[in-house]
Amino acid sequence: MDTVNVYFVSTPIGNLKDISLRAIEALQSTDVIFCEDTRHSIKLLNAYQIKKPLFACHKFNEREAAQKIISAAAEGKKVCVISDAGMPVISDPGNVVCAALKEAGVGYTVIPGANAALSALILSAFPADRFAFLGFLPEKQSERKELLTAYKNLPCTLIFHVAPQDLERDIADMYSVFDQRRACAVREITKIHEEAVYFNLADGFKGESRGEFVVLVEGAQNVPNELNALSEREHILHYINLGMDKKEAVKQAAKDRGIPKSEMYKFSIDL
Repeated sequence: MDTVNVYFVSTPIGNLKDISLRAIEALQSTDVIFCEDTRHSIKLLNAYQIKKPLFACHKFNEREAAQKIISAAAEGKKVCVISDAGMPVISDPGNVVCAALKEAGVGYTVIPGANAALSALILSAFPADRFAFLGFLPEKQSERKELLTAYKNLPCTLIFHVAPQDLERDIADMYSVFDQRRACAVREITKIHEEAVYFNLADGFKGESRGEFVVLVEGAQNVPNELNALSEREHILHYINLGMDKKEAVKQAAKDRGIPKSEMYKFSIDL
């Protein structure tokens, strides 16, 4: 990897010991640290006796902060970018900075670590082979429902970040779009009161509403396949046009319709 001067550093999401040796080394050796909230980050830095110049990089000044980071890197200074908790950029400031660095041709790298969404996925025991992370839902109800509807039929676990004051509102909207599905609210990850509480969207969440939340919702089950509305011949042709040979296309179309391959094959004889 080419030499880089800008590091996006993951920080603990609760327990201050959940920080990597590499992250500590980077923060100790950096010339300047850009953080979401200087008052919050100073607690972590003090815990590891790290004293560096701190500058704010939040959603209201991110473009301005990006230019300062670019200038510092051009001067040969080492820069670390952190958020209040977890991985910068992921539901936190930093994406604008990344784009500005790319545009300016300034190299950067990431020092990975704690992540609330993935930790919650493990604690929930929901299917983890495939999942979709949707972050925080929009403030406007119309936009919330539009986003939820777009992911309604995904057959995989859905992961949301939810602020405690928005918990009841967001779950109500999830129910209005997803109907009755199992869900799990995971809060205070890595902290003393860490817990994973299961509930049905129809019933709402009845547990303790204080703390930081990740809400997971089970994926859609038995979603109707729109291809089944085609004729059998059109269904097979659809897969052939995607590049499958006839045998593969017949097999997949039969699977979609829940019928034996032999029954589907007769519609492909003249193809």
